[in-house]
Amino acid sequence: MKTIGILTSGGDSPGMNAAIRAVVRSAIYNGIEVVGIKRGYAGLIAGDARKMDLGSVADIIHRGGTILYTARSEEFKTEIGQETAVANIHELGIEGMVVIGGDGSYRGANLLAQKGIPTIGLPGTIDNDIPCTDFTIGFDTAINTVIDAIDRIRDTATSHERTYVIEVMGRNAGDIALWAGLAGGAESILIPEEKYDMDQLVEKLQRGAARGKKHSIILVAEGVGKGFEIGEQIREKTGWETRVTVLGHIQRGGSPSAFDRTLASRMGFMAVDLLMKGEGGKAVGIKGGVLQANDIDRVLNSQRKPDMSLYGLASILSI
Repeated sequence: MKTIGILTSGGDSPGMNAAIRAVVRSAIYNGIEVVGIKRGYAGLIAGDARKMDLGSVADIIHRGGTILYTARSEEFKTEIGQETAVANIHELGIEGMVVIGGDGSYRGANLLAQKGIPTIGLPGTIDNDIPCTDFTIGFDTAINTVIDAIDRIRDTATSHERTYVIEVMGRNAGDIALWAGLAGGAESILIPEEKYDMDQLVEKLQRGAARGKKHSIILVAEGVGKGFEIGEQIREKTGWETRVTVLGHIQRGGSPSAFDRTLASRMGFMAVDLLMKGEGGKAVGIKGGVLQANDIDRVLNSQRKPDMSLYGLASILSI
């Protein structure tokens, strides 16, 4: 293999740049040229590409976001869009692709593989919702961002003796809320994978108040519902002053953690190694600390749930 292409697609996540850096430098180390595709599949259709060298990825390991930019592409979902993308891949001399992103990016990678382009997927998303991997690139950084926000909000919640509802991202997955809620000492954690009873939640808050507790933190995954609606329900049932904070896209930005930089670097290196071995249609993941490659088809057709033992532990520790 003489030339590989790389793109980032969908929502950005901290550590994408570290993965790009690892792919580029691992390839060049092995005498392979790298073509960077800008703005994901939209850029692939437009032929928006440039050759990357060692200098292209200098001083980016610590930066959030993606230097290749990212975008969503409705056109790539069409047969014409896919054929145009494949034609551009051949025109650019690309013999294998590395795609960094979430499940939508994986579906695109799978389409490329089905059209004869050896393609490797790397899980780049803060949501940690990709099956066949314990962690995705960006998840660790995101939960640390949320924990920092919880700590800051708790300070003012204590000062004003208020109940705070904090809504976090994650789409239909509750991992961000679960991990950050446990680590941040939230009194209640609402995730889409576990049904909750508002009356029981309120009863728990009232028990805490009865023993002298002056504030509470409720962490809500966006897949459960709107934080403002949940906050209003709590206010109606208790009469307490309740504040709501929606953290939003602040969770996607920022310098990646050491864990995410290391994970991205390891995965980027493995992606190049797989392409050199003639592998394609694979997704890199990590299970029990060990990197592994699974068929993208298997990943897309699997279901992932958070570690519910953490949910039970959080419930015990927040009595």
